[in-house]
Amino acid sequence: MPSAFSHAVAAVALGRSYTTKPLPKRFWILSALCAVAPDMDVMGKRFGIEYTDLLGHRGFTHSIIFALVLSALIVLIFFSKPIANISRKMIFILFFTATISHGILDAMVDGTLGVAFLAPFANTRFFLPFRPIVSSPVGWSFFSLAGAMTLMNEFVWVWMPSIIVIFAPYFRKRLLNKSEAPSTSAT
Repeated sequence: MPSAFSHAVAAVALGRSYTTKPLPKRFWILSALCAVAPDMDVMGKRFGIEYTDLLGHRGFTHSIIFALVLSALIVLIFFSKPIANISRKMIFILFFTATISHGILDAMVDGTLGVAFLAPFANTRFFLPFRPIVSSPVGWSFFSLAGAMTLMNEFVWVWMPSIIVIFAPYFRKRLLNKSEAPSTSAT
């Protein structure tokens, strides 16, 4: 699985890809939390839940249904009104996208058992055909050479594309402003 840091960065890129308008801090914090929330299932091991169980890692909390429910709850609780001329429906879609992005990134890792996108209706685990992301070490082992290698891999496959998406509107605006500036040619 990608690290929590990479899931959060991807969520910020998704939010920024929709609008360049300033959004409240709670939007960005909740976007990042939505992207990281599916990994709460790793705690199940302490309660005897096996990896391959419906509630195991990359099970129900990585599903489409979980993303729908979590997104709806967040919009109901934290966004009773639209923000920055973005409808509540669009806010819901943005949070859904941030949440489901977790499973999509996990389906791009090089190992493990895949993601149960269809849970609770099916516990079938899926991978995407393109799997360039290295699985992140869990717990304290993340702070090791393997963790550093994982972050370098994620920098290429998650952070760089996210940075491009985040800053693309800024560069687009600068390029448009340059092309619209009156030319000062001497005659």
